[in-house]
Amino acid sequence: MAIQRRGLLAGAALLGVARPVLAQPSGPIRIGWLASLTGAASAPAIGFDRGVQFAAASINAAGGVRGRMIEVVTRDTQGDPTKAVNAVQDLISRAKVDAVWGPTNSGESLAVTPILARARMPNLHPCVVDSLIDPAKYPNAFRTAPSNGQWDDAVRAYAMRTLGLKQVALFGDTTGYGTTAVAASAAAFTKDGATVSYQAQIDANQPDVTPDMLRARDAGAKAIVVWTVAVGMISRVLNARATLGWDVPVLGHPALGAGEVRGLLEKPSSWDKVYMVGYRSCSFDAAGKLPPRSEAFVADLGKAKVNLADTLLWWVAAGNDAVRLIATAIEATGATTPDAIIGNWNGTRDYPGVFGAYSFSPTQHNGYPQDGVVMSQANSQKDGAFTLAPA
Repeated sequence: MAIQRRGLLAGAALLGVARPVLAQPSGPIRIGWLASLTGAASAPAIGFDRGVQFAAASINAAGGVRGRMIEVVTRDTQGDPTKAVNAVQDLISRAKVDAVWGPTNSGESLAVTPILARARMPNLHPCVVDSLIDPAKYPNAFRTAPSNGQWDDAVRAYAMRTLGLKQVALFGDTTGYGTTAVAASAAAFTKDGATVSYQAQIDANQPDVTPDMLRARDAGAKAIVVWTVAVGMISRVLNARATLGWDVPVLGHPALGAGEVRGLLEKPSSWDKVYMVGYRSCSFDAAGKLPPRSEAFVADLGKAKVNLADTLLWWVAAGNDAVRLIATAIEATGATTPDAIIGNWNGTRDYPGVFGAYSFSPTQHNGYPQDGVVMSQANSQKDGAFTLAPA
């Protein structure tokens, strides 16, 4: 779905932003892309990257933004916060990018967000740790995915209210994200009257998670909640559950439904009773249809031969939306300065993305609508989208 010039102008009018007559900058628009394309936590970034590349190619094929082509400057952080710091400093000082999309992992974002703020670099990211968004401390940073609190609320409500389960085990990886997510989830479950029977941080490369599964079972857990993007760790949890014959639900992170999980399972039934955070924009209705905007996007991806079988549609859609949010800000203002881009985002209301309808203000940089978050059935994936979880 290439951005047409008339669509960008309509978007600018919708946002109430006048299009000034300015001297046109020359050269490409450079978008820095902090991507964990390799390593244990690479699955999301691989999906995001497909959306990023698709959006850039589509916009360029339609004539670019005010005649300027988009150049994506990618840096593979390998999921390492230190590498992410080095990469972002390179993007700012040497590559001289106009805006940054990413990182995709919260552990990395915790390390680079202050650096991006000091440089006043316009930054969009999908990282969920709540503290990463603070318009006073980080006026340049905007979130285009739900916060971890939004995810956790959905998982906790489904476990306790829908499934009626109040004894849970919590597993997270050892990254900054996994540690923060498990701690926050434990506090919220406890506050709501549940019992956290067992919790653990597991190295995403640990080859056998059976000892932790046994401890959780022996502690009386009736459900397992998993907070990690590492599909290898997820598959080992599901395989161990099957081997132990422990028929409890597994809930949590959207990566529970990643297509890569299917290929790592010892048997298909290991994916039964697995419920993940999902999104209305990427969910099939009773007739098996996606929302119209998502349906059209999937069709366009198919024409471009973008593979969805081994990834999640929301990852691809969010990468696409990030590039288009940057392009729309530059088209509307005619400038690539931080003040122009950040100012445009601060005036965004119900931006019609594929993944969600984003809204920001000077005091609210969490842009994803709460009613867009649902629970999905992990083994129902088709083209990266899902059916809703039972009930």
